[in-house]
Amino acid sequence: MIDVKEKKPEPAQVNTNVFDSISASRHEQVVFCNDPETGLKAIIAIHNTVLGPALGGTRMWMYKTEGEAVNDVLRLSRGMTYKAAISGLNLGGGKAVIIGDSRKDKSEALFRKFGRFVNNLNGKYITAEDVGTSTKDMEYIAMETKHVTGLPESMGGGGDPSPVTAYGVYMGMKASAQFAWGNDSLSGKKVVVQGVGHVGENLVKNLRKENAKVYITDLNEEQLQRVSTEYGAEVIRPDAVFDMDMDIYAPCALGATLNTENIKRLRCQIVSGAANNQLADETIHGPMLVDKGIIYAPDFLINAGGLINVYSELIGYNRQRALIQTEHIYAVTLEILKKAREAGLHTQAAATQMAEKRISDISKVKSSM
Repeated sequence: MIDVKEKKPEPAQVNTNVFDSISASRHEQVVFCNDPETGLKAIIAIHNTVLGPALGGTRMWMYKTEGEAVNDVLRLSRGMTYKAAISGLNLGGGKAVIIGDSRKDKSEALFRKFGRFVNNLNGKYITAEDVGTSTKDMEYIAMETKHVTGLPESMGGGGDPSPVTAYGVYMGMKASAQFAWGNDSLSGKKVVVQGVGHVGENLVKNLRKENAKVYITDLNEEQLQRVSTEYGAEVIRPDAVFDMDMDIYAPCALGATLNTENIKRLRCQIVSGAANNQLADETIHGPMLVDKGIIYAPDFLINAGGLINVYSELIGYNRQRALIQTEHIYAVTLEILKKAREAGLHTQAAATQMAEKRISDISKVKSSM
């Protein structure tokens, strides 16, 4: 769950044949939600529910085409399946997108109508906040369904999950540093944080506490200057990111910034950030990073803190417990990096294999007797 201001990159490929896309990505169910009276146009994608109900946030974005929205929700929901599996959570993977401008198209009626669509799935999908949505929006959804998390603390929820998400990214970054340099200290390391929304800002906060040299970029100038002043981070231009000499690149905006052109320019030893789907094409760009000697901390592993936080709401919310579970990302990241090296795989593939093995194992448990 990422609050960001960066411009959305063009997707690597948008498959305009909806049924081909659903079949290829092995989704269980995709629901199209349309309500002209409230202006709601939404898509709910349920990828896999072997481990439990599909939990994933609702993103509100002004997509250029409906095909682009389908492509995004399918990729995001698949990522949630792996995120839950590799984190040891008893959850499946799902996601929703609402097509619209979050700055002017929101209304109580729109979110309550969306809540009714969620409710009709009878708990198979549980929603939460994401890019373009907030805890207030979740309150409206909660008026129509109990299948919602990310509620404010006053309603028994966990409130803003971004500090926990950022903490997981920080843990993954430190584990990557340990793997790369034999020491997980980030003191003095040059870290570029691309996108300083709620998660990016909290990551900057953690890094500056450890005395890392932090450089930040964001299209929201007001937010950029505030974060720079508050934490002592140096502002750089958005177009300077991939030509900068740095130790760690932390993409915390929207996905697909690791594409063929950018990877060729990238000058770092570690990529560790909060964005979902950072690799424009996993099969091409995962190996490209290996060839350049760049360590990639798998996105769906290290940004799982937000999911861990909202999962905690389902079993009785406790922020400290969520942080302790998120801290385990450090050990899993190290395990993935070692396995990838030993097996000659790129790290995203190694992480995917680990997640799929857990799903397969639990599927056998549920199918027996």
